[in-house]
Amino acid sequence: MLSDDTYKTINKKSLGYYKDRGSKFIAVAVPVSGEEQAKGELEKIRKTYHDARHHCYAYRLGWDYASYRINDDGEPSGSAGKPIFGQIRSYELTNVLIVVVRYFGGVKLGVRGLIDAYKGATQEALQATKIVNRTVKEKLHIHFKYPQMGKVMHIIKENNLDQIDTRFQIECDLDIAVQKSKGEEFAELFRKIEDVTVESKGLL
Repeated sequence: MLSDDTYKTINKKSLGYYKDRGSKFIAVAVPVSGEEQAKGELEKIRKTYHDARHHCYAYRLGWDYASYRINDDGEPSGSAGKPIFGQIRSYELTNVLIVVVRYFGGVKLGVRGLIDAYKGATQEALQATKIVNRTVKEKLHIHFKYPQMGKVMHIIKENNLDQIDTRFQIECDLDIAVQKSKGEEFAELFRKIEDVTVESKGLL
């Protein structure tokens, strides 16, 4: 974990491969933003590899790394989902789903062999994509009268803040995105201007 509002994830879908004694393992790593998306991507992968014996997976979600799930999908307990999740932790990733599908080759690999296979396929998938840093943004709603436009816009331009939505009339409303850890700092900066109110609209 980098800081309280910066996290690591992957930038695009990727694949990894591993073979051992006839069994083929295909890892699919997908960036996801929430549990519903993770479930949807899992179902797509199950349909794509519908003839595979196992669809084992792990995911971790949230900029604060708060939510995760592990599933062995019929493999011996701890032999599949856990090594997949271990790689997610090793790379310090979140907002990522990794599914490893197994085509059985007729020879049992044993727990140690399975752990190596699921870990190896996952590593291959993560090495095939790019790991990126993302910043959590907070949405601030700024309300002011038109004469204060110059002062408000000066702060926005000086700090290179992202404008999300603008409604300029006699009464003006402006939505901006700021780094989460600096949300209150910028809110106070705007509140120092007379007749300006600022309200947090949550995280983006």
